[in-house]
Amino acid sequence: MRAKTVLPAVAMTAVSMVLTLAVVVMWLGPVMPWLVALVVGLGIDGGWLATLAYERRLAAQGDHNRAVTAVGWSFGLLATGVLVAHALTADHAVGAWLAVAWLPVAAKALWLVHGLWERTALTPVALDAIRGIQQEARDEAAVARARLRAEAATEETRLTAVTEAGARVARVQARTAQTLSSAWSTLETARAGEETGRALTSVTSRVTPGVTPRWELPVWGPTEPLTARSLEAAPALTDEALDVVVDEIRHSESPALSYREMSARFRASGHSASEVRLRAAWKRVAA
Repeated sequence: MRAKTVLPAVAMTAVSMVLTLAVVVMWLGPVMPWLVALVVGLGIDGGWLATLAYERRLAAQGDHNRAVTAVGWSFGLLATGVLVAHALTADHAVGAWLAVAWLPVAAKALWLVHGLWERTALTPVALDAIRGIQQEARDEAAVARARLRAEAATEETRLTAVTEAGARVARVQARTAQTLSSAWSTLETARAGEETGRALTSVTSRVTPGVTPRWELPVWGPTEPLTARSLEAAPALTDEALDVVVDEIRHSESPALSYREMSARFRASGHSASEVRLRAAWKRVAA
């Protein structure tokens, strides 16, 4: 992975240094001895290479010096300026020389990228750990999505079942209400009919004599529950009152009634007493 960033930077540096040296010799050769032009070109490249080497040494130690970085960029800009000046003063191929004038700055930028990569590089162990964490997070997210989809499907099925059951109940209630309505209409027709009403009145008058000859429909609606007071039994008779009632019933006919007959008439007359008390009263009266 290191070679992916350092090799382009080294190649760009070599090309820019050779190009700078050749341009300086070609540009200054006609006006001064070529040895002097060579020295000038080597000075520019040498300063550029020296500051780059020192920057790399500081980076290897985990350090950084802004002054050295500024000097290195100054040499890079100087080389670029020389290339641009040569391109502008050249008699031919100006565009071609301008097209390669950016190489020193590009080489410096590649070394900057390589330095950033070195400061952020991780060991294979750390990379494996990061990949494991990312994979675990993806697995958990996939499981959570599957769980949510399953819960949504289950809830949809439950709501569908509840809705269908409610619809069935509503249909049954509607049919029941229709049936009751039809039966109620039939009862109302029967009550309103003259012949039917007379027949029903004749039936009810024999069962309940003295009642107004009118057959009423039964009440169809909510009813009030019986209160606790309405369910209470009649007040219990005392022993003396019970003896009097038993004696009266026993001697209501001649000869005197037996216990079984007396007990039946006692119950039929609406009195209330337990079998034990009723038999005890019989023994006291018959003694």
